[in-house]
Amino acid sequence: MIRHSDYTSESWKNLPWKKFRQDLFRLQKRVFKAVQAGNKRKAQSLQKLILKSRAARFLSIRQVSQLNAGKKTAGIDGVKSLDFIGRFELEILLRKSAGDWKHQGLREISIPKKDGTTRMLKIPTIGDRAWQCLAKYALEPACALQLSMLEVTVSE
Repeated sequence: MIRHSDYTSESWKNLPWKKFRQDLFRLQKRVFKAVQAGNKRKAQSLQKLILKSRAARFLSIRQVSQLNAGKKTAGIDGVKSLDFIGRFELEILLRKSAGDWKHQGLREISIPKKDGTTRMLKIPTIGDRAWQCLAKYALEPACALQLSMLEVTVSE
């Protein structure tokens, strides 16, 4: 028997992922149109709305904890992966700190290069990666318009 609460694995699997993608896309489309029309104030308010959006939060957590290739890479906190309880807790953390996220530091790993020197690889925590993905969802539509305008100028 499956309980119906936020803390069962079935409740994570049964979230309306298709609806979340549609909601996020609709908001991103509105940002794109606002930037296209030159209405910066509306675009910024829509971007803030994306940062506070439940759909965007869940999709960003899903992206970094299930879909990314580096999903099992631990950050400075040592957490390699999230179970369904951790995903719901991360969503609550992202919701509470929607406007003032503070990063938790980077894990540094030295990687040797062919010429004998080393380069530092810095790995953020899963929470920081989820916040970065959320910010990407908000910034992407505005940047897409700028890039398309740049391509038209270059091709002429």
